[in-house]
Amino acid sequence: MNQRTSIGLDVHARSVVACGLDGRTGELFERRLTPDYRDILEWIRSLPDPVKVTYEAGPTGFGLARFLATAGLECLVAAPSKLQRPPGDRVKNDARDARHLARLLHLGQIVEVAVPSVEQEAARDLVRAREDCRGDLMAARHRVSKLLLRQGIVYYGGHAWTKVHDTWLRAQHFDAPGLQLRCGGGVVAAYPSVKTVSLSEGRHFRERDVGFVGDEHFGGQEHRRNRRRIFQR
Repeated sequence: MNQRTSIGLDVHARSVVACGLDGRTGELFERRLTPDYRDILEWIRSLPDPVKVTYEAGPTGFGLARFLATAGLECLVAAPSKLQRPPGDRVKNDARDARHLARLLHLGQIVEVAVPSVEQEAARDLVRAREDCRGDLMAARHRVSKLLLRQGIVYYGGHAWTKVHDTWLRAQHFDAPGLQLRCGGGVVAAYPSVKTVSLSEGRHFRERDVGFVGDEHFGGQEHRRNRRRIFQR
């Protein structure tokens, strides 16, 4: 679509700075908006038609792009690493960023990313949650093993992080009151509970993932890759 008004949005959690560039007159329309999608849509519809919108991909996700698409507006989610900036332009603020996005959109220089469906984004979040649990577990193991190593305590009873090793961990005591206080209610004592929570959540994620099998939204390469990452451990 050949738009008359190119709109750049600098989207944050608590505010949205918007800039519309009229391609015929060169006039700029700038406004600070709330992050309410309806507020954004109302302002966009006040600008000269036809319009086209862009904003950078980021932590606010793709909900705004899907909302605008449902409202019949074309919205491109820009890849931040592909945005062109003039040499020496190191000053960044919300208004300048929105203006810059509007100009790039007017010139057709936005490199867009694919906007996932709600179901696809949910699958990504599932994978991230699984990886977070694994990260929590590994961090707890690291803290415990390094604490014991500093005290010269090394486990020789076979493979670590087994049921036998957990029993050995619970039996560790220290002569120094401060160290015993730390471990009695801290790292060593807390490790089994961290492990239990992490692994139980991991099993929960595996069971949930079964619901995605056969779903029409998850037949592609991305879903197969995500499922491998869930089941690989």
